[in-house]
Amino acid sequence: MTINEIQDEIIDEFSGLDDWMDKYQLLIDLGNEQEPLDEKYKIESNLIDGCQSRVWLQADYVDGKLNFTAESDALIVKGIVALLIRALSGHTPQEILDADLYFIEEIGLKEHLSPTRSNGLLAMVKQMRVYALAFNAKG
Repeated sequence: MTINEIQDEIIDEFSGLDDWMDKYQLLIDLGNEQEPLDEKYKIESNLIDGCQSRVWLQADYVDGKLNFTAESDALIVKGIVALLIRALSGHTPQEILDADLYFIEEIGLKEHLSPTRSNGLLAMVKQMRVYALAFNAKG
């Protein structure tokens, strides 16, 4: 599945919900469904700068594709990172670098997050792209 196909799927899931409380609940549920991050990855170097809550992001390069795992100590943030992982994990570094993450705007996430959460979201996306850039350079 392409990144855009996954984004369209995410947009469909959220479009069925009119109330933002329901959307927040979906984010919390998505975060709770995510596998917990292995304790060995909860290290300082995996913490994302720019997030108000603590978010650890681990990237593994396997067979030319990046696989992300992450965890946060905040429920909604955990759901946001789960969406990002769903969209970007399992793709090549170049696909990740070329991706336009339009689902963030389409589901209304950008406008319904506090400024600090919005900054955190941008920091998570930026860190995933930094990993993609690094692994792309390694080729």
